[in-house]
Amino acid sequence: MEGITGKALILACSAVGAGLAMIAGIGPGIGQGFAAGKGAEAVGKQPEAQGDIIKTMLLGAAVAETTGIYGLVVALILLFANPLVGML
Repeated sequence: MEGITGKALILACSAVGAGLAMIAGIGPGIGQGFAAGKGAEAVGKQPEAQGDIIKTMLLGAAVAETTGIYGLVVALILLFANPLVGML
């Protein structure tokens, strides 16, 4: 039985790290759902302010989504462009 090589260990830890990085998608999903619910509630209470409410809600959703996108970028780097493998 052979031992684990350094490259195999780095690739395994990178896969685990990529999975953990994708947990970052949970927060934006919850935040955007909450914002959409509150936006619909606000439009129901003040239909005349619909334009302003939707603009503010979409801006907040775009800012919240950046966290999920950063997590995805980190996961993709760890899986496909891993800089640590080249150090061996």
